[in-house]
Amino acid sequence: MRRAVALAARGLGSTSPNPVVGCVITDAAGTVVGEGWHERAGGPHAEVNALRAAGDAARGGTAYVTLEPCNHTGRTGPCAQALLQAGVARVVYAAADPNPQASGGAATLRAAGVAAEGGLLQAEAEAGNTAWLTSVRLGRPHVTWKYAATLDGRSAAADGSSRWITGPDSRADVHRLRAEADAVLVGAGTLRADDPHLAVRGIDGATQPLRIALDTRAGILPTARILDGAAPTLLVVGEDADTRHLPGADVLRLPLRDGRIGVHDLLDRLHARGVRSLLLEGGPTLAGAFLEGGAVDRVIGYLAPALLGAGPAALAGAGITTIAHAVRLDITEAVRVGTDLRITAVPTTAPKEH
Repeated sequence: MRRAVALAARGLGSTSPNPVVGCVITDAAGTVVGEGWHERAGGPHAEVNALRAAGDAARGGTAYVTLEPCNHTGRTGPCAQALLQAGVARVVYAAADPNPQASGGAATLRAAGVAAEGGLLQAEAEAGNTAWLTSVRLGRPHVTWKYAATLDGRSAAADGSSRWITGPDSRADVHRLRAEADAVLVGAGTLRADDPHLAVRGIDGATQPLRIALDTRAGILPTARILDGAAPTLLVVGEDADTRHLPGADVLRLPLRDGRIGVHDLLDRLHARGVRSLLLEGGPTLAGAFLEGGAVDRVIGYLAPALLGAGPAALAGAGITTIAHAVRLDITEAVRVGTDLRITAVPTTAPKEH
């Protein structure tokens, strides 16, 4: 099962709006005879790929799958039936499928005489599939806020300069995060200050994420790098914004609330477009709005061994006025990346629904 979890991770960034799933098939003697993972949306599911690799050796064997085999026909057939037709005698899955349209595969297998049991390495499998699970359970994309800062928490110097706070290894690691995400989001402040590109570079075969610019007044210039066509781009603007200087741009208009676009209004519309994982790469104001809205599911901070003493903080405007209201986090990983420290943490309180 741990191998199946590792295989599932290979599909990160290319299976949306479907989950990432891995499968390992052993024969009747317990020897691995087939492996597979869900490689892309619309393509064969993990079980089908693993069964093809196993061939006749799957008969009488065991399938280890990270997610309960699906029980419905979409762009592909139900995996529960594929396992039955292959003659698999036992199915072990890590996590139950919470999607009512696809669940029930385990019951179908049991009704046909196949031993089916769940819960093996469930936490590990769900951690790898957290974006899809969030989308099913909360009806919105899973949101990761990524930032870079000095050890004293500054995201830029007093004069506004911020290139480069972190080292080249951290910057390369951010491209991995982009490649795993369905969409990357920045706000108007970052557009003006940094003119970011946001496309994935240096990762062979990566699926480019949707680049999203949140610019209420549509002040973005037609020469902005995010509009270069290297990856799909969406401009999110206020409903009355003038976009005549941006002919041909993909524009999403949303109503303003107190002069701002509502975080959950945006997440609802992105979810409807098939976005299941969103990477925030904007500045402190954008991050603060998402945190205040209870819409940050994971925080990844790249901390550089440097001190500035002045300049903007990494987070602002989150609506927190007292220590009692601090958003507490559970650190899930702390690793060195080149000269920097990468800390991954998740809120200890449950995220909010839309």
